[in-house]
Amino acid sequence: MAYAQAKRIDDGTIPIVDISPLRSGENPQAVAQALHGASQGLGFIYIKGHGIPTPLIDAARQSAYGFFHGTEQQKQTVRISKQHRGWLAPGGAKMQDDAKADLKESFIWAIDDGGQKPDGHALRGENQWPLWAPDMQAHAMAYFHQAHDVACCLMRGFALGLGREENFFLQSCTAPLSRMSYVYYPEQPEELGERQFGVGPHTDFGVLTVLCQDSVGGLQVEDINGEWLHAPPLADTLIVNVGDLLSRWTDGAYKSTPHRVVNSSGQERLSLVLAFDPNPETRIDARDLFGPSHQAAQPPITCGDYLTWRFKKAFFYRNE
Repeated sequence: MAYAQAKRIDDGTIPIVDISPLRSGENPQAVAQALHGASQGLGFIYIKGHGIPTPLIDAARQSAYGFFHGTEQQKQTVRISKQHRGWLAPGGAKMQDDAKADLKESFIWAIDDGGQKPDGHALRGENQWPLWAPDMQAHAMAYFHQAHDVACCLMRGFALGLGREENFFLQSCTAPLSRMSYVYYPEQPEELGERQFGVGPHTDFGVLTVLCQDSVGGLQVEDINGEWLHAPPLADTLIVNVGDLLSRWTDGAYKSTPHRVVNSSGQERLSLVLAFDPNPETRIDARDLFGPSHQAAQPPITCGDYLTWRFKKAFFYRNE
């Protein structure tokens, strides 16, 4: 038995982009062009100059470990809801129909809307916070807002890189469906074999993913030749990847790349993951970007309808 294998990458295989000139407004076009170029390759980008304070990241990570180190009975008090908020237990997800269930477990939350559903979408609802981990909510929400600001900044950069007005992708983002996850990967024994993953090969469902890795590593990305590459953690960076909806919005110009996690480190691993998505009524239609005469490869769909379909396929609890 062995772990699934991946190749070590050379410097520059996954581009590194400093977004501080975009955030400050000092030189947004240069950053926009770098993001534009990187998104047409692997669709994965290391981001530095993101502005999220290290103490905030550390506090979020520490509170997340406190949660995952709790007992199953404790975690069951915030078991995943139909609105996709709370604890998703190990084995609760698989990314392909013929795959083994993922080893990971997650805790998921979103904008705190108090349970209101202004548009009636099924992925809106109350966050669930563990009473036995009282500091978790404050750290989680603080990180969510900072990471969401980074995502919005990046979406402005992508719009500029495509020659559009900077708020093109943010025109319907008053009540976004963005969500945040703490994702915990236990030590993965080698004897589980090369078809077992922390999270199996998949592309991300939504528009954009903003990932804060720890120092452990395990993320692997598939290149256009079908070869798997390590995407190691780099200090003081986030890693950003194009999701299926952004690829669809750009008619495939931006690449939504398959990726997976193999935790062969002998240690536990934790990631902080923001999935950015606009309001559910947002129409994902490449003709809005390229013009009404453009012949798009896929028909228009709303963000909300697409996510509902993909969630039903990926998460067992939605079919109970």
